Amino acid sequence: MTYRYTAWFACIAICLLGIVLALTWSSGWWWVAAVAGALSLLGLLDVSQRISTLRQLYPVLIHFRYGLESVGPEIRQYFIERETEEVPFSREQRALVYQRAKRVQDTVPFGTIHDVYGNDYEWINHSLVPTHLAGHDFRTTVGAGGAAPYDASVFNISAMSFGSLSANAVRALNLGAKRGGFYHDTGEGSISPYHREYGGDLVWEIGSGYFGCRDAEGRFDPERFAANAADPQVKMIEIKLSQGAKPGHGGMLPGAKVTPEIALTRGVPVGVDCNSPAQHSAFGTPVGLLEFVAGLRGLAGGKPVGFKLAIGHPWEWFGVAKAMRETGILPDFIVVDGAEGGTGAAPVEFVNHIGVPLQEALMLVHNTLVGLDLRDKIRVGAAGKITSAFDIARTLAIGADFCNAGRAFMFSLGCIQARSCHNDRCPTGIATQDPRRWKHLDVQDKGERVANYHRNTMVALRDLLCASGLSSPAELGPEHIVRRVSQMHVSSLASIYHFLQPGELLAGAVPERHAVFKTFWDVARADTFAPPSRVLEMRTSKSR
Repeated sequence: MTYRYTAWFACIAICLLGIVLALTWSSGWWWVAAVAGALSLLGLLDVSQRISTLRQLYPVLIHFRYGLESVGPEIRQYFIERETEEVPFSREQRALVYQRAKRVQDTVPFGTIHDVYGNDYEWINHSLVPTHLAGHDFRTTVGAGGAAPYDASVFNISAMSFGSLSANAVRALNLGAKRGGFYHDTGEGSISPYHREYGGDLVWEIGSGYFGCRDAEGRFDPERFAANAADPQVKMIEIKLSQGAKPGHGGMLPGAKVTPEIALTRGVPVGVDCNSPAQHSAFGTPVGLLEFVAGLRGLAGGKPVGFKLAIGHPWEWFGVAKAMRETGILPDFIVVDGAEGGTGAAPVEFVNHIGVPLQEALMLVHNTLVGLDLRDKIRVGAAGKITSAFDIARTLAIGADFCNAGRAFMFSLGCIQARSCHNDRCPTGIATQDPRRWKHLDVQDKGERVANYHRNTMVALRDLLCASGLSSPAELGPEHIVRRVSQMHVSSLASIYHFLQPGELLAGAVPERHAVFKTFWDVARADTFAPPSRVLEMRTSKSR
């Protein structure tokens, strides 16, 4: 037992020795005695408490372990992780964003550090007759034919609420969006004064809490919605059904954190718990969702209205798709959120094991709309761990019309991936409500970096298109992206994945080659999200 107490006993001995030397030799030893005495007292507290066994068994010494454990993520991030190790973003990815945001050189010497013969390595095929494109402001029109169509950039800021982000972070993002001519999604926390300050284009996200358009009981309020939607800064309305990082999960902001600013933004009382349910109360069926879309479009004066979802049970998405055909009501856009998406805080199980990853989710939505002959009528966005022009190109190639990114734009603000978003101790002042931290974030400088990152990424996308012999992002297809599936075999995404033909789902015969359509398309219903009878039978089979 003695060796476990060695550090504590040594502190006591040094304290006593320091006192003796201070009294007999030099007053400078009082500092030694004071430090050793404090550690001795800490050891006494360790052996006296009954909560932690480790502190009882290893007084004083255990705190060195706690200290090393607390800086473990930083040690791994800066000294141990490989350049390409994505946890969740690699050093290479972060460096690319920093360089483009600061407008410093983003070229690399001596060749790639990626294993080009490793499984899952991807590339885009180039052409011997490259094109020349003068511009890089690539856009897609959302809500064409409506009263207020919007020309969206193919790369925009994904949903991040004020509350999750600081006031100055929201200001800088919106300033960057204004200078760069792309949109800024508000997140479900609604439109704060900081979103309005610089006048950048907004996509107003409406979640199940109906923040900014709710009554006293938390139900949707049409009058409040119409008043906010009439703001010229609001270009589109996005209904959030679920998000990739925590699909099927609501949230609650404790009353202590509901400040006057957040209360004003969300339309809730100050100091009262603010609930965001897991499910919408304004509708409960696929048909109801589309009727809600149509109602919002009317209240918003014809501005484009769509919804965002993370794909889960396929029959639920198929039910929405069938409701489109049956009612004739179409959203102007759909944003597909991949399971790899980020969030300020979510349970580990939700982050790691719930929801469909972006590529599979996007292809399911794209395929369904193609199979119903609706793809040209609805714009599809995609969000999920997008940082580079190649990420954008690959995402557009498998079915998206535009892409959104959240964490990449946080990097452009100066985020260092400290992963402290959930404890209000963000070291860069981005994901915190502590004014001692966020007030040091320079809005003008960071806003320029946001615009720089977007601009330089669009230039890189233009160069990729030119090298591939293409004239616009719309020409990208799955045949352009190649993936190594083994050391000896490579395949284009067009041959790896199954893609439906236009109108194929309308023909009556569900394609055999696509298992999820074969299993769930016929049993999905437009009048309910409920699981089909076959699924219910499987759920009850264990009780028989």
